[in-house]
Amino acid sequence: MTEPASDIVMYTHPDCPFSAAAKMDYRRNKITYTEIDLGAQPDKIPELTALTDGERITPVIVENGQVTIGFKGQY
Repeated sequence: MTEPASDIVMYTHPDCPFSAAAKMDYRRNKITYTEIDLGAQPDKIPELTALTDGERITPVIVENGQVTIGFKGQY
């Protein structure tokens, strides 16, 4: 397993407007993150569901072990 490019991992989906908003906000604020695009990497869905008690919700942001489901209260 390779080390992520940053300490922040963001699980996203291309059809999720809140994923798009989170990515835009992070880019605007120059926050480095590693994106896991579940549309392109469906094999990562079990990782997502392990973080969300089985729910297929995006975005999910993991920073220093802290899991945040959604972006600014939206998902």
